[in-house]
Amino acid sequence: METKITVIHAELIRAACVVAAKKEFDHLLYVGDLPLPEDLVKAKSVARKKLVQAVASAVQLQVIEAMGIATIALPVYDMSRAEKFKIAVVSGIAKGIFQQGEVVLGLLGRRSTSYPDTILVVTIGAKDSDNSMDTGFGVVGEGRIPSAVLEQLIDLAVGIAIDGWEGHPLGTLLVVGDTAAVMEKSKQLTLNPFQGYSESEKNILDPEVRNAIRNFAVLDGAFVIREDGVVLAAGRYVRFDDVKDVKIPLGLGARHVAAAGISQSTQAVAIVVSETTGEVRVFQRGECMLHINPQQRLRRDVIEPVEISSLEVVKDPTRESLKEAREPREGGREARESKEPREARDPREARDREQTRVKEQTRDKEQARDKEQTREKEQTREKDKGREPKDPARKG
Repeated sequence: METKITVIHAELIRAACVVAAKKEFDHLLYVGDLPLPEDLVKAKSVARKKLVQAVASAVQLQVIEAMGIATIALPVYDMSRAEKFKIAVVSGIAKGIFQQGEVVLGLLGRRSTSYPDTILVVTIGAKDSDNSMDTGFGVVGEGRIPSAVLEQLIDLAVGIAIDGWEGHPLGTLLVVGDTAAVMEKSKQLTLNPFQGYSESEKNILDPEVRNAIRNFAVLDGAFVIREDGVVLAAGRYVRFDDVKDVKIPLGLGARHVAAAGISQSTQAVAIVVSETTGEVRVFQRGECMLHINPQQRLRRDVIEPVEISSLEVVKDPTRESLKEAREPREGGREARESKEPREARDPREARDREQTRVKEQTRDKEQARDKEQTREKEQTREKDKGREPKDPARKG
């Protein structure tokens, strides 16, 4: 697979490496699946030592790890630059890569399969700074909740927000940590679907358990999850009457109030998926520490692994882009539209087309049935008259 990098992208990467090499910066976080060219990020350079790459493709993750670069796994969904960067920072803190007070220089691209076109600088946990990112996960990632559990919970919440039920987000509340206090401050609304199973059969690290939570998300109430990932209960009603001065954004409902309240009255972390907008919010100590807004609801295709040797630099990006824009590609726009089914571009239109097809099939069956009934009536009438019945199939 041949991947082209323009001069603009190359200069941006080179400038970011120069800035990241300065002592004021602790990490260079690159969010993207493509490896950075070795001639821009040299193997023994300071920027290479500070480099951390957030990758969505599982195949490409192995390629980057084989290059000796610290990696962070991202959910395989199309999201905006800011949302992917937030998840990467949270996962990095949970894994112990980033610490409170450190300065992170971010390199972000429009897609995971494109080279970076944006530079972002954040300071982890600096509330008084305008360019800060106070995720609140500094303490959580340092022993109370393992990084693997935290990453899976964030990934699960984003998946519920994007996939949901029949294309619509499901309102969900996941409460992790300090389970003794959480169970004391909540009550069971329905039968607990996780009761009676061994701990190994209901751990969040098991993909089957995560799929079960996706299905049980239609139930009212919260999921209670232990620090090690064991799901203790689903359908719990969280009480927060004794909590005062809960800080939540305006316009949020009872599920968000419950998340803020239980996180303030206990040491738990609450992750909420909004049923209305599909936005994901993480509450800790009664405050919203992280806000993720997945904008696109289509699962991203997994890319093929890309190696450094396959990269090619384009000398004149403007001329090449104009040339490609003028020239028809594989038969032009009509050919591309014929290759791409409209169902993939418009789910509503796909549903309408399916309903129309079912109606046409039903109408054809009804017409065939009416014709058969008419033929039987004619045959019966001919028999009653004492004549041989006519066979319409032999007519003509």
